[in-house]
Amino acid sequence: MNDRDLTSGRGLTAERQLVSDACRILAARGLADGILGHISLRVSEDTLLVRCRGPWERGLLHTTPDDIHLVDLEGKAGTAGELEGGWSTPNELPLHTEVLRARPDVTAVVHAHPAAVVAADLAGLAIRPIIGAFDIPGTRLAAGGVPVHPRGVLIHNRRLADEMTRSLGTRPAVVLRGHGLTSTGSCVEEAVLRAISIDTIARLSLTITQAGGTLQDLPPDDLRELPDLGNGFNHDTAWRHELTRVHASQPGGVPA
Repeated sequence: MNDRDLTSGRGLTAERQLVSDACRILAARGLADGILGHISLRVSEDTLLVRCRGPWERGLLHTTPDDIHLVDLEGKAGTAGELEGGWSTPNELPLHTEVLRARPDVTAVVHAHPAAVVAADLAGLAIRPIIGAFDIPGTRLAAGGVPVHPRGVLIHNRRLADEMTRSLGTRPAVVLRGHGLTSTGSCVEEAVLRAISIDTIARLSLTITQAGGTLQDLPPDDLRELPDLGNGFNHDTAWRHELTRVHASQPGGVPA
């Protein structure tokens, strides 16, 4: 982590920018329309940065680093001034904190409301490895299984969050029936890209079945042939594309 001087209340500049960019990417991809959805990033054993809501909430597509605040696992301000001025943590903050408590391998948590994922699940369509080289990381994620949490509730307390975390288990992501999804990662980039992959597979599944087709998993021989292209491609290059895409679609154009 960079810029770790938290005594001023506005340290972690690069990390706040990363979470802010990630929120805008989710919205630009259609996974978090409107004001619903949030992303968190663990920055120490008991603190995290999370996208909060302020008095002039404009929605995830318009997130700025000022919307990203430091809190502890109990939802209290992680340093002086963090939640002053009308800022508040998400109602579903326990969704993030319980995952971070239970999963030391997780650094970032994404909660989004992708319509296609909700629709596919309600239609009885699981996230399956129906694709191959179209999205190799997504195929591998689907092949390992994406569990479904059967309760369509607002996850606003530790009891409900613990239920969801148990549904998640050791997997990278979980579909929340009638609600959305939660995805995790060793970094913000990984958690967001996993959510995008799940949404892509859900969209394809709906398109195929609506066209009268039948979903079929990738043959095992084909799955074994898929190469691991490495984090330099799967994360770094993919993330640069997402950043360029979202910046190009908004005022100010492509960043230098």
